[in-house]
Amino acid sequence: MVRLLLALSLVAVVVLPVAVPGTAAAQPDALQRAQQLFDDAQRAIAGGDFDGAADKFKAAYEARAMPDLLFNVGTAYYMKGKKHGDPDAYGLAVKYYRDYLVAVPKASDKAQVEKAIAVIEKEIARLRAAATPEAAGAPSAEVQQLEQKTRSLVVIETEPQGANIYLDDKKHGVFAQTPWSGSLDGTHKVIIEKRGHKSKESTVAPDPNRLVVLQVVLSEEDYLGWLEIRSNVPGASIFLDDKATGAIGQTPFSGNLKPGKHKVWVTADGYDETTHDIEIIAGETHEIVATLQGSPVGYLDVRGAGLDHARVHVDRELVCERVPCRKPVREGQRTISISRSGYKTYRTRVDLQARTELSIRPNLKRKPSRTDAVVAYIFAAAIAGGATYAYLYASDLQAGDANFDRKDHITYGAYGGWGLAGVIGLSAVYYTFRDKGPPSTGQIEVRAVALEPVVGSDHAGVRLGGRF
Repeated sequence: MVRLLLALSLVAVVVLPVAVPGTAAAQPDALQRAQQLFDDAQRAIAGGDFDGAADKFKAAYEARAMPDLLFNVGTAYYMKGKKHGDPDAYGLAVKYYRDYLVAVPKASDKAQVEKAIAVIEKEIARLRAAATPEAAGAPSAEVQQLEQKTRSLVVIETEPQGANIYLDDKKHGVFAQTPWSGSLDGTHKVIIEKRGHKSKESTVAPDPNRLVVLQVVLSEEDYLGWLEIRSNVPGASIFLDDKATGAIGQTPFSGNLKPGKHKVWVTADGYDETTHDIEIIAGETHEIVATLQGSPVGYLDVRGAGLDHARVHVDRELVCERVPCRKPVREGQRTISISRSGYKTYRTRVDLQARTELSIRPNLKRKPSRTDAVVAYIFAAAIAGGATYAYLYASDLQAGDANFDRKDHITYGAYGGWGLAGVIGLSAVYYTFRDKGPPSTGQIEVRAVALEPVVGSDHAGVRLGGRF
């Protein structure tokens, strides 16, 4: 009995350390499985096996819950429904598109996905109302115009997690934190920073046929300090030591910094700039909280063809010498005037809101020719001159002159000439200032731009969103 208990004790001692590494490896194994299934699903799509692709995308989501996989499941079923006129496949597409929106309630493409759902549901109703698939015929025009494609997927992970991710540069602030997953367009430089660790840079090139994984191990760094900057105005620009080198990022900001004395400026359009002198000490965290005074602004964006020499005024203040231009403008009721020599001025009254961009595409009309006014002025002057000459001639007539007996008639004729010249002169003034032809017009769009947080079961970050 004693020997049995001793043997069991030895087994327990051996199994425990083996179980711990096995648990640590479970997460990478899940990601590798999701990656393999994603790649297999894309090959199935290329081969026209839409059911197989959907099953593999679903299996990949079970291995690693990344919301964009749900979108791809819906797209695989949509492709099947479109190819075969299958209302059941369309129904599954709607289901998974809705699951995607539930997983990412603030998705930047929410409006587009909801529009796709509406088109698909309308097609389902049309197909089920038809007596036979043959009677339903080809997909509707709306479905034919709806091109849905599966998404490439990028995963960025670090050891340790919780590192800041910057795309291309740090000027636009933190893009997300690790672990992160989502879709990216084009090749990007990825900058990864975490307090107390060396920064790392890498390049990510999304591939529509593969799940791209970037895994970075951050080594500890003990000779740098960590700087955190916050402000009451999110998105304020941050300058370090030399403003001429440009902004290093936006608030909220955090990153490693060399020890020593530094000068920091925090500024935002419409607000007074703040200046901060700090001394960074290796291994310590330093914090700046900037309180900016002022009022928020919106942005005025004016552009269009044939406007190289146009000038833009806001409330009679010149803000742009030439178009195109984009300028910050304080929120409130504003009068916008866009003028160009030889063209009619376009004026509009707008209510500019903070954190919005007012886009104006003016269509300036040429000023009408004033030839008719010039001709009228010439006739008026000629008639007035002739009437004046006749009046002076009549005044100089003496008794015995040849036309003395017609003196009164000449004088009255001069008066009539002056009257006619006055009427023609008034017509010339009217021709000068009358507005002939159509007025200048403008197309106005208002776009609200904001950074929206995106949080999933295994990812977090922000998306640049907009509403039109």
